Amino acid sequence: MARGTAARHISAVEAAALVQSGDWLDYGAVLGQPDAFDHALAARAGELRDVSIRSCLSMRPRAVLEVDPNREHFNVYSWHFSGYDRKKADAGLVHYIPCNLGEIPDYYRRFIDPPEIMVIKTCPMDADGNFNLSAANLWMRAVASRAKIVIVEVNSRLPYVHGIDNHLHVSEVDFIIDGDGAPPTELPNAAPTDADRAVAQLIASEIDNGACLQIGIGAMPNAVCSLLLESGVRNLGVHTEMLTDGIIDLYRAGIVNGSAKNVDPGKVVCSFGLGSQSMYDTIHDNPDISCQPVDMTNLPSIIMQQDRLTAINNTTQMDLQGQAASESGGHRHISGTGGQLQFIRGAYASSGGKSFICMSSTYERNGSRQSRIALSLTPGNIATAPRSDMMYVVTEFGKVNLKGKSVPERATAMISIAHPDFRDDLAREARNNGLLPRSFS
Repeated sequence: MARGTAARHISAVEAAALVQSGDWLDYGAVLGQPDAFDHALAARAGELRDVSIRSCLSMRPRAVLEVDPNREHFNVYSWHFSGYDRKKADAGLVHYIPCNLGEIPDYYRRFIDPPEIMVIKTCPMDADGNFNLSAANLWMRAVASRAKIVIVEVNSRLPYVHGIDNHLHVSEVDFIIDGDGAPPTELPNAAPTDADRAVAQLIASEIDNGACLQIGIGAMPNAVCSLLLESGVRNLGVHTEMLTDGIIDLYRAGIVNGSAKNVDPGKVVCSFGLGSQSMYDTIHDNPDISCQPVDMTNLPSIIMQQDRLTAINNTTQMDLQGQAASESGGHRHISGTGGQLQFIRGAYASSGGKSFICMSSTYERNGSRQSRIALSLTPGNIATAPRSDMMYVVTEFGKVNLKGKSVPERATAMISIAHPDFRDDLAREARNNGLLPRSFS
């Protein structure tokens, strides 16, 4: 469809009627995923076959999945799983797309055929004719530049978020539909465990005045933010993929002010945000927040431009050589690569930068305690970060830096931060498999 003419208001039902069997659709991501359109499209399920949809981090049930439990009408693919996406993947209804999140705009420009329809949720059009993308910039403009039809589903309850290219102009849009008026979905914050707090204490001691933070999702990285509120550290900056409540708490306390940043000084930079309504209220029409395309936040060549970039991310399992498996449990996919590897690399290249991969030392499975540190990754587990990229690794039992260490030194270091109940077995396995020579101490 030729653009440049005024976008036309239509109903969600009329918008869904544009979809034909065999079409590829793009639903955007996180707070930007459509709901009114999704329900209208689900109502047409019986008329359609082989409609494929890309999305990311679904924060509400997708009507097209709920109405199609046997996958007879819709194929859904995800760039990163939420808990809901994981549940549907377990049922065979959602499939993961391997990616480094910061590369996705380039995938759309170079490798992905133009989707027939892009439909995303936005703020209502402003006085300049722009539909603000709220806290979900990511790769939306790259998709819009390729899609044959662009539809925006407007919702006045979304926070209006400042940033670079965080909008679509009306001249880039074909159709406008009214959303359901529901408030943005909140992401509950899990209460930190004793292990979370112990890990956070070790990491917080490494964060210097003027450092620039990247914080991953989860209770453990957020626990770091909580400790920083009381640590005395000052003048922190933020350059992150995901904006979290922990970061906003530091911002409201004046600890994050961006005054020491050498790029985007004074700005809290992110590509999307998920959290509480309090967080959404804080970022609404706040010029201190800059929501940017993900290739402006996540590419290592961009990240490294921030001095003292400090990246803090979770993992679920590591082997004795330093590989981190952060996105799967065997062949079962649970989340995604996201920006973890890109921030590990960008932090290392940053002047004075540091990267922390953190985890609790154990987990419970079927009533049995298991070590997250193992001789080898679980068969089928995806190595999110290779051993050659690993810097600091932290559990509640200690912190080690693997840079420059040999295989025996790495194995010894990893065993030292494992739960004490598993250290002897890990050392024996390491010796039996040649990671620790018999004479090595």
